[in-house]
Amino acid sequence: MKHEKGHVDVEAIAGLAVIAFAIACIAAWFTHVFVCLSDAAWGFLIAGAIMFPIAIIHGFGIWFGFF
Repeated sequence: MKHEKGHVDVEAIAGLAVIAFAIACIAAWFTHVFVCLSDAAWGFLIAGAIMFPIAIIHGFGIWFGFF
């Protein structure tokens, strides 16, 4: 398929955005795990491992200085 000049492939951009968001969520989860291990927050570590959205939010919060 030939692309015209100035044509933006919206599906490709959306796919890259989804992949970037997924990688960011995985990295935030690992950040949660490492911080909880270093702080010996065992209960919070287990809670984040079982209910992963808590861990992802905590990881993003650590990055942006909320926690």
